[in-house]
Amino acid sequence: MSRGMKIGCLVVVIGLVIVILGGYAWIKGMYNGFVGLDESVNQTWAQVQNVYQRRFDLIPNLVETVKGYAAHERQTLEAVTEARSRVGGVTQLRAEDLTPENLAKFQQAQAGLSGALQRLMVVVERYPDLKANENFIRLQDELAGTENRIAVERKRFNEAVQAYNRTIRLFPQQVFAGMFGFMPKAYFEADQQAQQAPQVQF
Repeated sequence: MSRGMKIGCLVVVIGLVIVILGGYAWIKGMYNGFVGLDESVNQTWAQVQNVYQRRFDLIPNLVETVKGYAAHERQTLEAVTEARSRVGGVTQLRAEDLTPENLAKFQQAQAGLSGALQRLMVVVERYPDLKANENFIRLQDELAGTENRIAVERKRFNEAVQAYNRTIRLFPQQVFAGMFGFMPKAYFEADQQAQQAPQVQF
């Protein structure tokens, strides 16, 4: 084999090694990007659950405070307690189980609890002494702050899901995402009742 052929073969081998290493680095970078985005979704979902858990934990204290003033509003208080127990059954939804169906069940339970809390606040309006109670005011403020946090964390979660879903759907990432088992995640969507304008009567 002539010296020129040896050099030519060496150049081809070096070129193949560079292409293989470059391809490996590209795939490794893409995979690590998928993992990073997936972890971002997991982290933001954990924060969503954290603020829902905070609301879940505040409710017994709120109910007990109202019960002291409005004991005969038993039906409303029971509705809040029942809604809270339904939420307890779906609270621990793992990020990897965020299918549209599972997220819909989670949202439905949370919406039921939100509705029961709204009815409780209507009852509270009938009791001026309760509205002036320092413990109730503190709990109500904590609950209002928690509701705001829920909205913020749901928005952050949807942003993380959007970044993740967009990345795994782009070509050529789509091909590799499927091979590596990265599937689209579900978004938080508005509750069905929120789609209808409220009826306001004077």
